[in-house]
Amino acid sequence: MTAAWPAGAFVDPGRGLILGGIPATDLAATYGTPAYIVDEPELRARAGAYVSAFARHPGGARVCFASKAFPCTAVLRALHEEGMGADVASAGELFLARKAGVDPSQIVVHGNGKSLTDLAAAVRERVAFVVVDNPDEIARLADAAATEGIVQDVLVRVTPDVRGETHDKISTGQADSKFGFAPDAAIAAREQIDATGSLSFRGWHLHIGSQLFELDAFDRAIRTVAASGPCEVLDVGGGLGVTYGAGQQEPPTVEEYADVVLRAVHETVGEQVQLIVEPGRSVTARAGVTLYTVTSVKRNVSTWVAVDGGMSDNLRPMLYQARYEAAIADRVEAPGHPSNETVKLAGLHCESGDVLIEAVDLPAPAAGDIVAMPTTGAYTFSTANTYNGTPRSPVVFVGGGESRVVVRRETLEELGARDVE
Repeated sequence: MTAAWPAGAFVDPGRGLILGGIPATDLAATYGTPAYIVDEPELRARAGAYVSAFARHPGGARVCFASKAFPCTAVLRALHEEGMGADVASAGELFLARKAGVDPSQIVVHGNGKSLTDLAAAVRERVAFVVVDNPDEIARLADAAATEGIVQDVLVRVTPDVRGETHDKISTGQADSKFGFAPDAAIAAREQIDATGSLSFRGWHLHIGSQLFELDAFDRAIRTVAASGPCEVLDVGGGLGVTYGAGQQEPPTVEEYADVVLRAVHETVGEQVQLIVEPGRSVTARAGVTLYTVTSVKRNVSTWVAVDGGMSDNLRPMLYQARYEAAIADRVEAPGHPSNETVKLAGLHCESGDVLIEAVDLPAPAAGDIVAMPTTGAYTFSTANTYNGTPRSPVVFVGGGESRVVVRRETLEELGARDVE
């Protein structure tokens, strides 16, 4: 198996693809398709790797999962049990983190357009830090904290004008970004905070983007933001990338990433600063595999293999031209095998752009086959939708030969549950 699959996945000659000790075809038969399968041991191991890598920071480090990557109570709970907190960007994500048992002292709230509801929820829950993103928000947050009768600790998000090598839509550190303050404006923001009486400046926040492989970008961003002035807390965000398929770039290890981050932090703001790291995709992506059923095979100019999901359960290929790999669960063949046929893996939705993979080799695909697509544990469940009246898919945890539903499949009745007429 390539690095796109969970570390514990393998192919059994008689049973096909095995996920969490269970044949993928059995999982499809039990839970239906589409279904998000999550390898729980993989999930926990990746959380543990981050916690261990940053535990050596003398000033103390909090690893807060970027909950937008997989905002599911069971995922948040599992990661919290491995020592992670949560970073959230709305009252809804905050609600899920609290439901999962994450203590407010381990929660960071950020986002560029927080509503009054979001800010009030953060203050009411007494979260560790609210990351302020603009002058208007500082005033609104100060009012919310004063109303609640508390002094809220805040971080100021600084945009360091460092652009990592990634897709434009997930790059956030450039000067012309909707996120954060320019370095000179960040100093003015600190002065605005100090004048409120209900907010307490504690430090700086940065996040330069997602799906990044170049460690030097993290180093440069940290050094730029650290120059904004003294701080007790430095939140360096997240962004470490993952491999989505064969032939794609391999990411640095978590240890290599931690080495670069800690060196930059220690050489700028020192070893005693409180450090926060916010990984998301690199924790959950590889733990996830989506199962589909082939509904038809059509040959015209291309061979089109249609499945029973698509842009309703995975928007990433349409939003970012994300490239995945896939396999037929009961006959996984190596690249170059004579039975392989290069096909387009298409979704069911009424859009020509609803194509999950533009070109993938599958062995003699036929209706009824179970197709497995790996590395779907990040930004798939979180962006799922009900386009064409498609109920959202379940999440199934697997491990050690056992499986359980942690998010059930949406029903047809629930599609209209919010309708009032």
